[in-house]
Amino acid sequence: MAYHSVLRRNRQNRTNYRKRGALLLGRRFFVSVTISNQNVIAQVLKPSSIGDRVVTAVQSRQLMKYGWKGSMNSLPSCYLTGFLLGFKSLEKGTDNLILYTGNKSYTSGIAACTKGLIDAGVHVPVSGSSLPSDERIRGSHIAQYAEMLKKDNVKYNLQFSNLLKNGCKPENYPDHFEAIKAKIRNAELAQPSSENLATSNKRNEVG
Repeated sequence: MAYHSVLRRNRQNRTNYRKRGALLLGRRFFVSVTISNQNVIAQVLKPSSIGDRVVTAVQSRQLMKYGWKGSMNSLPSCYLTGFLLGFKSLEKGTDNLILYTGNKSYTSGIAACTKGLIDAGVHVPVSGSSLPSDERIRGSHIAQYAEMLKKDNVKYNLQFSNLLKNGCKPENYPDHFEAIKAKIRNAELAQPSSENLATSNKRNEVG
């Protein structure tokens, strides 16, 4: 039997070289999403044969700056992380991305982050049927579960201890989500885009 050499990162299931090769040939900027037990990291990267360059990146912990009191890796926080990254990407002049998962599975969290990017105005070619519903994005399932659990005060306080400690009632999750989404949109739209900044600098030079 002939021996076939297998690349180390392929053996370790760390790199999908077929996807990686297609990414390099396409030369398109891409988004990568990593979800841990305590955080969501979403990055816009420019591919290169010598290593990818990070164009911009957002962590879900940054949502606290806008007043977010919820979980840092729930569907709503995944969406808001992608939503914020979308505006950061547009500020860098990047409005067209592809989603790169490598060897990772396409989870609901990654889908929620992708939907946030799209809603911010970035074009990402994905099927709408693969994205979570607006109700789940807003955390309506969390609010419904909280309402059901309120019958047992001990379980309610135990399940939502962190939320309650932060001063947010879980049954109000959708309202809190919408408030933070509006804050992100208002704050980021107030920032000049790279295109507008370049135009402004040119006018200053001419003047």
